[in-house]
Amino acid sequence: MQKYTTGELAERCGVTVRTVQYYDERELLSPSELTDGGRRLYSEDDLKKMKFICFLRDLGLSIKDVGKILKEDNSEKVVTLLLKKQQALLEEEVAERRVRLDRISELLSAVKQAGELSVKSLSGITQKMENKIKRKKMIAKMIAIGVVMDVIEIGAVLLWTFTGIWWPFAVGMAIVVALGIWMSVYYFKRTAYICPECTKVFKPKFKESFFAYHTPKTRKLTCPKCGRKSMCVEIYDDNN
Repeated sequence: MQKYTTGELAERCGVTVRTVQYYDERELLSPSELTDGGRRLYSEDDLKKMKFICFLRDLGLSIKDVGKILKEDNSEKVVTLLLKKQQALLEEEVAERRVRLDRISELLSAVKQAGELSVKSLSGITQKMENKIKRKKMIAKMIAIGVVMDVIEIGAVLLWTFTGIWWPFAVGMAIVVALGIWMSVYYFKRTAYICPECTKVFKPKFKESFFAYHTPKTRKLTCPKCGRKSMCVEIYDDNN
């Protein structure tokens, strides 16, 4: 069976030797074999696992979140769903760009023939971009509200600390809690999840979703179809 040194593994995965060593230190990827001289050797399975880790890290997941997913007994199915989702996003981007290129060609042809642009000819591009705009607006709105919550909380604490006036803190915390609840409901209504076991798309109950362990891309939920509790992949709910 093929064996890889730390340097060879790093080269095949496009990372540095120090990165491989760091993942070993964090117990994400341990070598399958140590030589008498203490040299680390990695197997084909280790190479596949390293590629999984690199993919999850590229998605923005923390070391802690990667470790959680790898400990799931169906981690490969979770990764497969994440890959499919990433593939779908890239294909969507390619399709959108192709549509835009086609529209531009049509518009250039129209300008050449008629000397003016038609408002109707631009409608196709608008429709294609609508879903992407919704996603951006949702994220932007949540970030803006989060900033407001931080400002209120920090301002109230500073006011209480330096002036001794406590009631603005009480009022501020009430506002922060209300905004937090609203933002949770707002987010919940606009997200759905894919089960890695049966690939069913579903919306969990709010309580389960709110308290479930989650990463930026997944959430540990119970599938209503197969009954399996695992790290389900989050998607945007187009029905809202």
